[in-house]
Amino acid sequence: MRVIVVGCGRVGSELAVRLEREGHEVAVVDKNPDAFRRLPEHWTGETVVGFGFDRDDLTRAGVQRADAVAAVTSGDNSNILTARIARENFGVASVVARIYDPRRAAIYQRLGIPTVATVSWTVDQVIRRLLPDEAITAWTDPTGGVNMVEFLLPDSLCGKNMSELADGDRFRPVMVTRGGQARIVGPTMIGQEGDSVHFAARTEAMEELAKRMRVEEGAKK
Repeated sequence: MRVIVVGCGRVGSELAVRLEREGHEVAVVDKNPDAFRRLPEHWTGETVVGFGFDRDDLTRAGVQRADAVAAVTSGDNSNILTARIARENFGVASVVARIYDPRRAAIYQRLGIPTVATVSWTVDQVIRRLLPDEAITAWTDPTGGVNMVEFLLPDSLCGKNMSELADGDRFRPVMVTRGGQARIVGPTMIGQEGDSVHFAARTEAMEELAKRMRVEEGAKK
């Protein structure tokens, strides 16, 4: 994927490095050229001095061929404007905006802009929204038979019982990270928007689990 990260502060630089490390093509935009010093010496992505809400600057960052845009500067208004321009003017499918005022989140959600408003889990949650159908393997047992994998809960499953995601002893949800807090999945737990779900899954069922989550992700569109 080609991803544009707007803002090269602490979050933006870490996000860009992680995305590049995972094999994605990354361009970083920041109004301050000194901000790029946060990127490591071995950085192979692109850097653009400019503003995320400036169409010309986004064009120089390759927004026409971008698959995702993350606006993570220190300004709420700038981030939302950047995300809206990327989606509405350039047709970028996956966008996310970091905000500091969580009270604005509902307003932005109505505009169709996913937001992240907390600090400690910002990078993980941004990545999950940019790459919603990719699993993150958190743990594999020594025999290689059982794995712990993480998915962002698809919108189509929000409001439903988490037990609907289980398939016997092949895979089942065991933990949910919600609002930065980890919770064990119980028989009455209902999925909520933004949930990050950890599954215990047998290795031979991993492909089926990933396929099911992609189908559910597509069901919201």
